[in-house]
Amino acid sequence: MHFSERSNWNTETTDLARAHRKRLESGLPIADLTASNPTRCGFAYPPSLLAALTDPRALVYDPESCGLLPARQAVSAYYADQGVALDPKQIVLTTSTSEAYSFLFRLLSDPGDEVLILQPGYPLFDFLAALDDVRLIAAPLIYENGWQIDPESIRRAITPRTRAIVVVHPNNPTGHFTKTSEAEQLARLCREFGLALIVDEVFLDYGFDFSLSAQPATFARGLQAVPVYVVSGLSKIAALPQMKAAWIVVVGPKSDQSLTRLEVIADTFLSMNAPVQWALPAWLAGRSAIQQQIRQRVAANLAALDHAIGAASAVQRLAVEGGWYAVLRIPALNPDDQTVLALLDRGVWVHPGYFFGLPQSGWLVLSLLPPAPEFSNGVAIMIDYLGTNHGRNITEP
Repeated sequence: MHFSERSNWNTETTDLARAHRKRLESGLPIADLTASNPTRCGFAYPPSLLAALTDPRALVYDPESCGLLPARQAVSAYYADQGVALDPKQIVLTTSTSEAYSFLFRLLSDPGDEVLILQPGYPLFDFLAALDDVRLIAAPLIYENGWQIDPESIRRAITPRTRAIVVVHPNNPTGHFTKTSEAEQLARLCREFGLALIVDEVFLDYGFDFSLSAQPATFARGLQAVPVYVVSGLSKIAALPQMKAAWIVVVGPKSDQSLTRLEVIADTFLSMNAPVQWALPAWLAGRSAIQQQIRQRVAANLAALDHAIGAASAVQRLAVEGGWYAVLRIPALNPDDQTVLALLDRGVWVHPGYFFGLPQSGWLVLSLLPPAPEFSNGVAIMIDYLGTNHGRNITEP
């Protein structure tokens, strides 16, 4: 029997995963500083949340390729709250942002074509690209008094087979928001090379240090003469990853052609179920309460992290503008696997930076979502270990 190469992945359990499972099975305590599932982080959801799934209209099977109109109108209302007027016809509903990416890769690329992504980044795209026969090409975000897009690195990475650039706004895990000047540089590159821009905005509502008037703008506003596809969903916006509801917003040149083709792709799968679509307006309308809880938790944990780091010469917390992760720079004395395993032995679980495309040594990534006592306890253990075992000054990366 033959299996396709696109599914020929190395699925062997890593040493880190085995060690983590062993500690869980032993019953020993773990301060999980990787926890990023809001439904498991102690937030209060309204008791009536699931009532929205009981809408009797969901009993009728009435498939709409791009999603039911009331659901798409609710997404339009979400963008209207951000000052962007969208026709519901510009929106295609999907079951997840992963599916949205897959639709877009199929829309924009032929087998062997390339999509350029910025790193550090979440390690999801490798699998999606393999399944859709697309090659991923990485271009680095650079760090100099904050994370920045490097347009020249992007330019050097573009080839005749490049079809799109993927930007996460704000980036996960760096928390870098794409600034207006950076968006203009990306637009120039897209126009010069005939590329589309795919923008993932799942963390858009979780910015730090911005007043409401200064909150970074959604790319749903569009860019001059650039096809833009904005991806987002309920996973972060309403902290409901289990409800599997996301969307694509299409703006810019050739939107009508894009939407016609996306409708065919979506109609082929008809993957989004009716109860979730009918519930989506209520869940989006009620997003503020859970978002406020998350913002408060993230701000408090970030402050606790900074307080714990204090004057510790062995740890530097890099600038972050949004999302719910923090990136730490530590002395690159050992492979990060060794550091993570040593911390796990002490009851703290963190991500090695290479998980997100950072180098193999010198980087840790923490979630800012865990409950405050667990987070503070884990950070204290981590800082104590790093200060004892990596105690020397480090320089800017």
